[in-house]
Amino acid sequence: MNESLKNSKSYGVGLTLAALGAIAFSGKAIIVKLSYRYGVDAVTVIMYRMLFALPFFIAMVLWASRQEHSKANPLTRSDILPILMLGFIGYYLSSYLDFLGLQYISAGLERLILYLSPTFVLLIGRVMYKRKVEPIRILAMLVSYAGICVVFWHEVNWSGSSVVLGSFWVLLSAMTYSVYLIYSGQLVHRIGSLRLVGWASSFASVCCILQFLAVSPISSVWVPQEVLLLSFLNAVLCTATPVLIVMMAIERVGPALTSQVGMIGPLSTIVLSVLILGEPLNIWIALGTTLVIGGIYLVTKFGQKGN
Repeated sequence: MNESLKNSKSYGVGLTLAALGAIAFSGKAIIVKLSYRYGVDAVTVIMYRMLFALPFFIAMVLWASRQEHSKANPLTRSDILPILMLGFIGYYLSSYLDFLGLQYISAGLERLILYLSPTFVLLIGRVMYKRKVEPIRILAMLVSYAGICVVFWHEVNWSGSSVVLGSFWVLLSAMTYSVYLIYSGQLVHRIGSLRLVGWASSFASVCCILQFLAVSPISSVWVPQEVLLLSFLNAVLCTATPVLIVMMAIERVGPALTSQVGMIGPLSTIVLSVLILGEPLNIWIALGTTLVIGGIYLVTKFGQKGN
């Protein structure tokens, strides 16, 4: 009886952690949009975000290195290049493209496009590994893309042609992150999720700092205090903390259920964008969001079988 109660509490805690992690991740776009109001560019914003997050990533590496799994599976030279490539693609390039796109589109549309990653994972798996894609998954992808088209059409009419450019950058971000998801699965079991995220994110942080030094004048380092505060909040609340929270959720309820609960992300982004950024909320955005989340749910649900 006590064991059953314990499992029930752990399950509830896992669901709560998964929801909090999704909401925390979704706040990233809100903070970035607020930062842009102070006249800074994507390179500067992402540099400060990753600079403030770097100590947390290093702490993850140090913590993970003390775990029994890490001691039993030390890193080898053959692990270094894959980890660096994953860090470059999944945390540096994907994040930079996302921040670039947020200069042109709303936080709500950005989050919806990013949530197409599960469908890209299916498509890449089909092309590269010849995995069979069931008709229900194809239907689910079409439903999600229909939702994106609805919100995209509304934003083009509301904000103009710049939405096309912004959506293109965020779409590339979702694609590159999908590549990261596919290839990280080949390393995570041996290296461990915390150690992989820590090393890959640390390298991505270095890439962001080097990019800033290479393309921005040294005077760009001086930004309003509000940008520094927002970047710190982004690093702590929307970068490092959600990583830990989501991993704790996965330990309790598994990756599939954690992913499903994470579908509240687009909803929380839209609510926050309306309340904080003053972005519009209408029937088209509601319809598009419903379609995207419905498609993602189908992909996630049926993705548990056959792979």
